[in-house]
Amino acid sequence: MKRMAELEQENQELKDKYLRSMAEFENYRRRSIAEKSDWIKLATQKLALEICDVMDNFERALNQVEEAAREDAFVKGVTQIEQQLRGVLGKEGVCRIDALGKEFDPALHEALAHIPSEYEANLVAAVIQNGYTMHDKVLRPVRVAVSSGKHEANQAETEPPAEDKPSSGNGSDSINIEIK
Repeated sequence: MKRMAELEQENQELKDKYLRSMAEFENYRRRSIAEKSDWIKLATQKLALEICDVMDNFERALNQVEEAAREDAFVKGVTQIEQQLRGVLGKEGVCRIDALGKEFDPALHEALAHIPSEYEANLVAAVIQNGYTMHDKVLRPVRVAVSSGKHEANQAETEPPAEDKPSSGNGSDSINIEIK
């Protein structure tokens, strides 16, 4: 009888060890899958961000084309490539952040300057560099100039012309832009 009890206890211990080993292996498998998924996401995000830089360069180049030259075959081809790249990014969940005239949001925007403008205070007055999201996660924030308010823009319009104003004496009268 005693031998039978010992064998049953040993059997139970082996079953427990087996179940613990199976659970550990399952946890390891899940952890490996999650790590692989994280690596793939990181690589995709890095590639998407680099393509966003290329998109910005396409946009800058196309903005320099005069209206009369827009019908040129070369310009049309470049425009089609830019649209194709935009479509590829869109399929991967990459979207440009719309910022102009919107309330400044530090989660989406990086303020580089405060400027007087026709916009109310704390609204984005100018986009300096486009920003992008990927599946609702910010890849790159929009670099912006934030409006310091209409009152400063109106005040600048009502000031007398430069020849009527006293000079600062250093010959470098200019607009002050507050850089952060």
